[in-house]
Amino acid sequence: MRNALLAGLAVVGLALATPPAAEAFPIAAAGSEGFNIVVATDGEVFARYEGTSASYTDMLWLEGPTVIADIFNNQATPVGTEVSLGSFAAGTVLRFSIHVINTGNIFYTGPGELNADGVAHARVQANWEPGRSLVSFEDLLNGPFDYNDLSFSFTNTIGVDSTAVPEPLGLSLLGLGLLGLGAARRKRG
Repeated sequence: MRNALLAGLAVVGLALATPPAAEAFPIAAAGSEGFNIVVATDGEVFARYEGTSASYTDMLWLEGPTVIADIFNNQATPVGTEVSLGSFAAGTVLRFSIHVINTGNIFYTGPGELNADGVAHARVQANWEPGRSLVSFEDLLNGPFDYNDLSFSFTNTIGVDSTAVPEPLGLSLLGLGLLGLGAARRKRG
């Protein structure tokens, strides 16, 4: 009896000494905060609910280019639930938001200036799975920005840094620079 009691205490001691397990659901990689979600090719986009650790009730919405309210409720939607968001043209930016029912706050994917605290509240990891991007949200105003409050994934999308210069504009600027160099050379000659 005494040995069984000691063994039981040893197991409890080990359990208390073991660090907490990693999240039971995927969280998008650091460094992708504030990225936009962009449709990769003409066609349908599906959203899948991946999980939550939030105690607040959060509702996922598609805010643009069309509005779809209440796609997922993080406290009531079973993990793995998938829904079609419709068909979109390649290059379309999909703007998602979470509506935090307990606080009334709304946070958006994309650049931080869209949010009340000026900070990006979503990470967007492209190619998390083949043909699927992972989005993880922070649902608290002013942090802690661990982005583990809820995660969703989307097919036919990529994550694009919202601070990057769009390629056509970047090429135009490069072209203007080269024209300027050419003009300067002609003036000298």
